[in-house]
Amino acid sequence: MKLIPERLRRRTAGDDLEEGSMSLVEHLTELRRRLVVSLLALLAGAFVGWFLYDPVIDLLTEPYCDYLETVPPDLRATQECALSFFGALEPALIKLKLVLFLGLFVALPVVLYQLWAFVVPGLTRRERRLAIPFVLSAVFLFALGAAFAYWTLPKALSFLLGFAGDQFAPLLAGDKFLSFVMVVALSFGLAFELPVALVFLVVAGVLSTEQLRRWRRSAILFIAIFAAVITPSSDPFTMLAMTIPMVLFYEAAILVGRLMKR
Repeated sequence: MKLIPERLRRRTAGDDLEEGSMSLVEHLTELRRRLVVSLLALLAGAFVGWFLYDPVIDLLTEPYCDYLETVPPDLRATQECALSFFGALEPALIKLKLVLFLGLFVALPVVLYQLWAFVVPGLTRRERRLAIPFVLSAVFLFALGAAFAYWTLPKALSFLLGFAGDQFAPLLAGDKFLSFVMVVALSFGLAFELPVALVFLVVAGVLSTEQLRRWRRSAILFIAIFAAVITPSSDPFTMLAMTIPMVLFYEAAILVGRLMKR
């Protein structure tokens, strides 16, 4: 059974695919191998993340500590800036969760390369040469998205924690707070992958820059709805902070796609 679409096999002479294609069993075997490599990379990244835990915790709690200083001392649930836990297992779960998240970030280049390598049999020689730029761009944009999420965090916390009024003082559970921060970082990181995904689809012939230009208005509306849904805080500042870069990335993908098709 041949899985490479006929459309991908009909290329110009300069962009010919390698001879032959993979059967269904070969595809599944290849997928299993790529998943095993990605899992091993994740475990190695988690090992590194174990030693990064303390400095990362200090970095992530800094916006909350800054907000806590704005709360009058007599209204604070705790005088020192500290997160709480309410079960014997929660400290271990908190550390494991953050370590695995850091492991994913450390292993991201390997995971993305495995993804690209799995898709490679359906691409041309020219498209296969884009593997390194694809991985580097995706890692950079994911890191940029995570950094952008951290930049928006103080504003989001001020909006959310102060929404109920001055009569309420925060007492945050460590597990829920870190989950919130990681979801925000992951949301921004994935959202910032938009230009890489669009350029890949343009290069692979699935989309064209003409289609992207025609869909511009609908895409902007979709991006705004997407930002409103995917941001867990749902505050206006975070939504705009995601929407504006994504719109700019959409325009950049059109420009890059046109340049690469020349």
